[in-house]
Amino acid sequence: MKKLLLAVAVLALSACSSTKTSWDYDPGVNFTQYKTYAWVAKQMDGASYQLDGLMDERVRDAMNAELAMKGFKQVDMANADVLVNYLTKIDKKIDVDTFSSNFGYNPYYGPAWGWGAGMQTQTSVREYEVGTLILDIVDHKTNKLVWRGSLADTVRNKKSPQEKVQIINAAVASIMQNYPPKAAMK
Repeated sequence: MKKLLLAVAVLALSACSSTKTSWDYDPGVNFTQYKTYAWVAKQMDGASYQLDGLMDERVRDAMNAELAMKGFKQVDMANADVLVNYLTKIDKKIDVDTFSSNFGYNPYYGPAWGWGAGMQTQTSVREYEVGTLILDIVDHKTNKLVWRGSLADTVRNKKSPQEKVQIINAAVASIMQNYPPKAAMK
């Protein structure tokens, strides 16, 4: 019963989600040829410390799990059919809402509703961040991007490490939902 309630809660929350997921791919590619993958090698500048190593590990673990479920095997770069990479970015957005009302008390006409009443306008401005996760799959032989998926959502801070893992797993699963692309299956 607890699992059922949890599933209903997740579905209800996902219906209210502000996430935007998209995919793009090369329609001339036969995606069934790809069976193995490797991660694009990190370009390190001599430093062993990464600014966000925890997030890097979470994204890689989620992607590894999704690719394994799709029948991929992780191998060394020399033997990989495709190379996998991800990018993240955060954009600042501004939301401006203006509300006007035509009701209330007008000193010349008394209490009124509609056009005869005094106009009241209120504007609220809020700044927020939208984070985007982009997953790329590159044909290793040609070094051409063959598939890209992305997900954008409002950044919400104050999450526990466990919640962050769940959010990343759900985001990667949502992006990978259209891999391989159904229209490109040959």
